[in-house]
Amino acid sequence: MFDWVVSTIDSWGYAGVFLLMVAEHLFPPIPSEVIMPLAGFLAAQGKLSLGLTILIGTIGSTIGTTAWYLIGMWIGEARLKRFAAKHGRLLTLSPSDIDNARGWFEKHGGTAVFFGRMLPAIRTLISVPAGLARMPFWKFLAYTAAGSAIWTGILTFAGLILHENYTRVEGYIDPLSKLVVITVVAAYLYRVITWKPH
Repeated sequence: MFDWVVSTIDSWGYAGVFLLMVAEHLFPPIPSEVIMPLAGFLAAQGKLSLGLTILIGTIGSTIGTTAWYLIGMWIGEARLKRFAAKHGRLLTLSPSDIDNARGWFEKHGGTAVFFGRMLPAIRTLISVPAGLARMPFWKFLAYTAAGSAIWTGILTFAGLILHENYTRVEGYIDPLSKLVVITVVAAYLYRVITWKPH
């Protein structure tokens, strides 16, 4: 996978960065922690423009994650409530919980989307509740683009600074990604075990 990412960006340049950042949100094994530091390394070599690389990466990430927003809209709150009424333990949610979650997301959804873009393993999934809550599309795009630009910029600058050691970026972030996944899974299992309909 790593060699494929390297060869794609090396051969396709900006188009490779764009396509890989779109694909990251559709095929999780392709991590931005590999894509953007490599692009930053190539920018340090003068093969890519730093500013344009960050812009292209941000656009690709924003487009990729929008697919999950649309999936959330397609599922819809009514369909999710019907599913929760039948399979509440599986979702660990009741229809009333969904109402409460929507109310919370209407107040804090922008902040959740913005900061969620900077959290490994969360940055894609946060788009689904945004779609479910029918967050205005322009607002979703604005918060998504802003958060993605910061995350993409950090990764690209890290590759620029580390030069040949750009692969270390993934090594630094990977434990955090695993911790987030373990925490989410543990919280879900706890809720499944302790969930009671109400």
